[in-house]
Amino acid sequence: MPKGYVLAEIDVTDPQGYEAYKKLSSQAVAAHGGRFLVRGGEAVQLEGTRGPNRIVILEFDSPQQAQAFYDSAQYQEAAAVRRRASVSNFYRLTGS
Repeated sequence: MPKGYVLAEIDVTDPQGYEAYKKLSSQAVAAHGGRFLVRGGEAVQLEGTRGPNRIVILEFDSPQQAQAFYDSAQYQEAAAVRRRASVSNFYRLTGS
């Protein structure tokens, strides 16, 4: 069965607010069986126009589990905090 991933490109505009989001989102990821593959750290852009200042990649056992995480009330509460503290793009990916 293919795995599910969530890829987030995030430009933090309010670092203090983003810290609150990280705490809430980490709890939601754990509650839905997700794992952080990439969280913060250096992102070196090799091509293209300016990218985000933060990239996060989550792994789930299935695409359905990744979608359930994103759609959950617990994560949507965290997402509301993120939207006030950053500008972002989120993607759900299917892979192996």
